[in-house]
Parts: sequence; structure tokens; C-alpha cells
Amino acid sequence: MAKGKSKSAYVCNDCGADYPKWQGNCTECGAWNTLQEVRLGAEKRNFTPGFKGYAGGQESRITSLADIDLSELPRVSSGMEEFDRVLGGGFVAGSVVLIGGHPGAGKSTILLQTLCHLAEKHEALYVTGEESLQQVAMRAQRLGLPTKNLKMLSATDVDMIVDSAQTLQPKIMVVDSIQVMHQADIQSAPGSVSQVRESAAYLTRYAKQSGAVLILVGHVTKDGSLAGPKVLEHIIDCSIMFEGSHDSRFRTLRGHKNRFGAVNELGVFAMTEQGLKEVSNPSAIFLQRSEDVSSGSVVMVVWEGTRPLLVEIQALVDSSSLGNPRRVAVGLEQNRLAMLLAVLHRHGGIMVGDQDVFVNVVGGVKIVETSADLALLLALVSSFRDQVLPRDLMVFGEVGLAGEIRPVPSGQERLREAAKHGFKRAIVPHGNQPRDAIKGMEIVPVKKLSEALEAL
Repeated sequence: MAKGKSKSAYVCNDCGADYPKWQGNCTECGAWNTLQEVRLGAEKRNFTPGFKGYAGGQESRITSLADIDLSELPRVSSGMEEFDRVLGGGFVAGSVVLIGGHPGAGKSTILLQTLCHLAEKHEALYVTGEESLQQVAMRAQRLGLPTKNLKMLSATDVDMIVDSAQTLQPKIMVVDSIQVMHQADIQSAPGSVSQVRESAAYLTRYAKQSGAVLILVGHVTKDGSLAGPKVLEHIIDCSIMFEGSHDSRFRTLRGHKNRFGAVNELGVFAMTEQGLKEVSNPSAIFLQRSEDVSSGSVVMVVWEGTRPLLVEIQALVDSSSLGNPRRVAVGLEQNRLAMLLAVLHRHGGIMVGDQDVFVNVVGGVKIVETSADLALLLALVSSFRDQVLPRDLMVFGEVGLAGEIRPVPSGQERLREAAKHGFKRAIVPHGNQPRDAIKGMEIVPVKKLSEALEAL
């Protein structure tokens, strides 16, 4: 019997919009040359009678909002407080977690550590598609992990993986990685848009309907974003990125999407010979300053998820021999640096247009909020004038285009965290001035950039 013609669609990699035929421009997001063909396979069977779609867990019927059970979802602890913090308190039954990161960041290491310990209390399955079982076993032996109860499977066929999982009924399952998984009825290579999309959807449907925790490992592209179709981010419940360079001892785990907790939570780990060890007090790690503090260095407090974090920011302003001076920012947004330099010139009276400007956040931390504006400008002025700022000084605040210092959220908690680490003086926005004095700390509230420069 002749095989029917397979259906296909064209999906935008940036926004996930689909079209019946190829076109150069995506009309939804405006991107060019982002449409890729997705071959649609045959309709997959449902694993449990009466359940359809990704929702799972409940039958498809109309329910009043007031009648929905609000009891807390039971969570499974990973055994690491930093990992649980990023997850929002632990793994939720039936949830799908996507962990991405550069090769060698530690994705497989932390998942192997987690599953080896969870397997002592729950049924756990580790599916490896990129490494052999011997390679995984050698890593577990090198890290000294308990390997007796963890079940392993080396496979890349999604149908075989789901059939094996239905037999074992694991409480938690890892698929490493989603880019090498494939389905036989989709006529494209593993890693393509159609394979990644359909394989992830098939595994997600199994997790929702069986109540198992599914963890997918994903690769990243050159710009640091998750590889694969954008629709993958809509299917999953939690997206986590491993950040950190190969020459750095520390790794950061940051949540970019979480349906069961706060986003932008940060977990800090240290890479050791025994694997990844959690760092319970990351501020102490990022504040390992030398005894002789040079100019252009100041400590700021950033808010990561649900906790404050003290980090050091360094700036170097040097005479430029080029016609177009360099502007380099590591850990900060390049455009924001250019904007703040213009504010410094207009409202601070300091011209650095003919100077090379280099900015670095110590420890490899990436600052995504605006509370670092004031600290960055004061570090630039310190380097430009070659004046050392006090070692016990802490700064935070947002700087507006008119030179005003705007308040930032959670100012009281930031000040308490700084006082706990021994800082005696703080330059903060006037709107963040605490009502009650903080013991042992002098608070200098400022409204304008000129006031902050005078306070130095």
C-alpha cells in the first residue's frame, strides 16, 4: 500500500509562529529567514484513556474557578538547596524542566548527582543519548556517587524511551539531550526543528499524563540562547540556564521561566573534584577583594530572584590612542554603558569621550537590573580621577537620563545584607532611605548624580 504524503508546516525559530508554506519574512515577529520546515508525523496515541493534551492530571471538563483545589503541589527536593531555590522549592510532579548551557558547564554532572541521591528514595531513570553507559558510570564512580538504585537507559528513539518508562514508572526521568532524540515517522535528521519539536511534545505529553518529573537537557547556540524551535519554551514548565566559563571555578544556575516559582532566581555552585558543590553564601565568594584596593572598584548590591547579592564592579578609564575610543562591558549591557557615560558628561560634568572605558563585574556575574547604574558611574569617576573609594563603601541605585537617582526594589533588604558583611557606609537613592537606622551603617541618601559625586 502506498504511503500517504506527509504533511508539513513552516515554523519561525524566533517566535514559534507557523505557516502553511515558506516565506522569507515572519509576519508575527518581523524576523527574516527564520522559517524552517517541520514535517508532521502521524498522530500519537494517548498513554492514558480519558486524558488529552499537555494539561494531564484532570479530565477535560468545565470547572468553576472557586471549586479548584488550592492545596500546595507536592514537591520532590533535589537534595541541593541552591537547586531547589531556582526550581521554586523542588520538582513538581508532572512538570517538565529544560536545563541548557554550554558544553562542559556541568549540566550532566549536576543531574547525575541529583538522580543518584533521589534514586535512594524514588524510582529514577537516566536516559543518555550522547554518552555511553560506561562513560556515565565512570563519571559517577569518579564523583563517588551511590549508583545502586539508579536505572540507566542508552537510547535515542523517543517511542522506545516512553515504552520503557511506562514499564518502569519512574518518579523522575532525565533525557540527555533533547537534540539527539528522534522519532522514526518524521523524515528529518535528529536535532532538526521538526524532530526537536515533536520529540519534546511527545515526552511532555507522557510526563503530564503519568505524573513523572521530566528533565530535558538542551544545547545552546553561539549567542547563548537555547537551540531548537522557540515553541519548545512554550511547552516546558521551567527553563534553567547553566552559566559560567571553563576557566572559572564557579557556575551559576539561573531560572528564565518557571510556572511553579519565581523567575531569575540564581543558584551558585562550585566545581570540585567531587562534582558541583552548592555555595550557600555567594556574596562572600564574589567579595574576595585584595588587601590593597585600587581605584575604579566599588561594591554594589544586586537583587537576584528572592535574595540580595553583593558583587564588586571594576572600571578602567584610560587615554585612547584610537580615533574611536573603545567601550567594553563584561557582565553589563553595552548600550546601558554608553547611555550612562552620556549622563555622566551632561549631569556630572565629567567628559570621557576621548578615553577607553572598560567595565567588569567580578566573578562572572551578569547584571540584568538597573540598580548597578550608580555604582558603575562612581567606579568610572574613581578610575578617571585615580582616587580610591573606601573599602567599606556600598552603592546601589538607578540613574535616569535627567541625572536623577531613582529608587530600586527591596532597598531595606539590600542594606541589611551589606551591613551583615561589614559595610559601614552606603550611598543609596533618597527613596530607599530606611525609616529605622541600621546599626553600624551610615546611610547617605542622594537625589541627583551631582549629590552622589559630592558624597564621595
